[in-house]
Amino acid sequence: MIGAVLLLLPLGLVQGGGRCVLNRTEERCVCRRLAEDSVDSIVQCLPASVVEFWGGDLQRYAALPIGDLQPSAIDMLESLSIRKLVFGDLLVPEELLARVLKFFSYTQVQELVFESCAFVGSSDWADMDGQDLPVRTLRLHNVTSAPLTGREQGFSSLRRWLGSLQELALTRSRLSALPCTVGRLFSTLRSLDLAHNSLADSGLAAAFCQGAFPQLRALSLQSNHLLSFHGLCQSLQLLPELQQLDISRNNLTAGLASSCQWQMSLRSLNLSDTGLDEVLTPLPPNLEVLDMSCNHLRTLDISLGSLKMLLLSQNMLQDVSFLRNCPMLEVLYLDDNLLSELPWDKLQLLRHLRDVAAAGNPYNCSCSGAGEIQRLAATGHLGPAWPRDYVCHSPPRYQHVLVKDVSVSVLRCNSAAVIAPICILLAVLCVAGV
Repeated sequence: MIGAVLLLLPLGLVQGGGRCVLNRTEERCVCRRLAEDSVDSIVQCLPASVVEFWGGDLQRYAALPIGDLQPSAIDMLESLSIRKLVFGDLLVPEELLARVLKFFSYTQVQELVFESCAFVGSSDWADMDGQDLPVRTLRLHNVTSAPLTGREQGFSSLRRWLGSLQELALTRSRLSALPCTVGRLFSTLRSLDLAHNSLADSGLAAAFCQGAFPQLRALSLQSNHLLSFHGLCQSLQLLPELQQLDISRNNLTAGLASSCQWQMSLRSLNLSDTGLDEVLTPLPPNLEVLDMSCNHLRTLDISLGSLKMLLLSQNMLQDVSFLRNCPMLEVLYLDDNLLSELPWDKLQLLRHLRDVAAAGNPYNCSCSGAGEIQRLAATGHLGPAWPRDYVCHSPPRYQHVLVKDVSVSVLRCNSAAVIAPICILLAVLCVAGV
């Protein structure tokens, strides 16, 4: 039994005096800086569904001979409950990883995570040729390795496994290029997260070439070195199934006019924190979710008949006239703009609207201004920030007063509507007295 565990978890055998700790529910086991005599500590992880190994240098195990498993060891691996393995703060020889990874085919591990690891050396991955693993999610965060370019032939031995992956995250790992031939290996990938890397416009077209990521539905390119909105549109044209795109925290510009049209399949687009002072066009026509928060937008000229969620917090918007072009809107975020009012006549036309966030605006609390916000609050649509973050900015007598505390009585706000009937009544009484 112990031999099987060590073959499954060889990356836990590192120098140090650490031990494994199983949580009270026996769902998660964390091991830190294990030593070769820590087998008993590892055994207690057997009931866990999540096992984590942190800390160490595995280079001295690079040449460790690993032969085929005995039937008893295979039976043991197949009986384990582990679904997720996490390896962190490790120096990992690729040669060792290539020889160990094939044994995962006897396990039920579905998610494999490498956090703050350094992959050293290289491998031709021949031991993985034709191997199918149960792992469907692979996450690598803050990892270092040799560049992918020039290593395409070696990765072809991983074709069977990579072709069955559903989710891949390669984040904060200084990735600057993704070879086309590598992308073609991921024939069924649904989600790809490449956030916080060094990808530039010039590398995208090569990465998303003909045949690469043909089933991709969700793509994150957040916090890279992308500049051209139209260049992005062109580079991603060959992703026919793309539904969600996150290009936030890039310094985007519209550039020259382009005839590029986004995929009809695209439903969600995140353009937050991209330095926009105008709406980039064209936008995908069938969007249901659009995030343009944390920009410098003063006006908004959009017409999206299918849009359900519009996020515009932390901009410089002064009115909401654009709402007439978004009839299906359900969620609207307008926090921290320059709005002086929330016009009830425009909002009530949005029959599907159920969630509005508009705190932190410089509201004019004249009778009509305060009344319309109070009326909207009465519908229950303003959420938890009401009333504490809805504060009057003008007129002077209401500055710093909560909008909810402004009196909007008919007598104070529309004295003419009260005085006129009284005058008429007095006139009638005078005539009758005569």
